[in-house]
Amino acid sequence: MTIELLIFDCDGVLIDSEPVASGMLAQALQRAGVALSHAEVHRRFTGLSREAGRRLCTEEFGLADPDRVFADAKSALYAEFSRSLRPMAGMEELVRNMGQRKCVASNSDMERLRRSLGLFDLWTEFFPHIYSAEMVARPKPGPDLFLLCAKNLGVAPHRCLVIDDSELGIAGALAAGMAAIGFVDPADPRPGRHEALKAAGALQTVEGAEELARALETLSGISSPASKPAISAG
Repeated sequence: MTIELLIFDCDGVLIDSEPVASGMLAQALQRAGVALSHAEVHRRFTGLSREAGRRLCTEEFGLADPDRVFADAKSALYAEFSRSLRPMAGMEELVRNMGQRKCVASNSDMERLRRSLGLFDLWTEFFPHIYSAEMVARPKPGPDLFLLCAKNLGVAPHRCLVIDDSELGIAGALAAGMAAIGFVDPADPRPGRHEALKAAGALQTVEGAEELARALETLSGISSPASKPAISAG
């Protein structure tokens, strides 16, 4: 497989932001009268689009103004990122040592990317090729964001490989004519993640940075220290 560009999702792949965001949303929901634990919010909301999250809040939890809840969660999120956000274990080493061209394609807006990914050296590793959903008409699961990456880096879509932890991202990659690896956080509380990502069309699935490094090496000869048994905690 000839791979000229690796396209990384951000949340849940490069940075371990999902548990932090779930905690802030759980607190906002509790303030709005919805008694859900952090663990339950993480399980129910992780990977949902904003619209799907709004529907869940209105249809299942009876909230008349879910946007207010999300705004409440966001107001506390960036401060919490600065205190507790971490890169995904092993991902800094993997990215730092690969010679392959690479970029970020995230459904987050640029403000969130700067205030999350921007806390780490990972930002410098990818900059200026960090692309946000707000740059395109149709974010994931549409193909536009991935096609923007390919266009800006001058790589044909069939020579791009996407690494994403959501079905939306896998679907968007396939719609753009790209292959995709489904990334599973070893601590993800949702059952059946490998099966769900494969059903969405992932070429294969991996769990954590070490498995991802081995998969990339197998697919295209990309090798990095992260593919060896000893791997840093990131």
